[in-house]
Amino acid sequence: MKILVDADACPVKDIIIDTAKEYNVEVIMFSDTSHILNYDNCRIIIVDKGRDSVDFALINEVSPKDIVITQDYGVAAMALSKEAYALNYNGLIFNKHNIDSLLMQRYIASKVRNAGGKMGGIKKRNKQNDLHFKKSLELLIKQIKGP
Repeated sequence: MKILVDADACPVKDIIIDTAKEYNVEVIMFSDTSHILNYDNCRIIIVDKGRDSVDFALINEVSPKDIVITQDYGVAAMALSKEAYALNYNGLIFNKHNIDSLLMQRYIASKVRNAGGKMGGIKKRNKQNDLHFKKSLELLIKQIKGP
């Protein structure tokens, strides 16, 4: 098991690294050349800028029982198809029961935006989001590692 992070806009990188260190799990962060990452206790993979370049680099490294951390429903769906786990920055665990409806919501939102409409904005992050994320990450790690 390893934790793979879509790190470009990830607000929980420190929580990921600290939690992974507690449980002795490898972390790999993926970013493009427009972001500078400088973290100890993890491997950093930098890819060229380009639409979905980080996503494809990350998915190419995924193995069964890995944990993928991303806000991108498409990346989450690809991770699930490779028998990995997926988690968003707020602690939502993606699974076979919720991914289809989330992908449909994304599709509908893009149609609305393309037609000139607006969808609700992203709420400001708070301490509860961080706590929920850490709890969900620990739950997945414990579930994968077993008793």
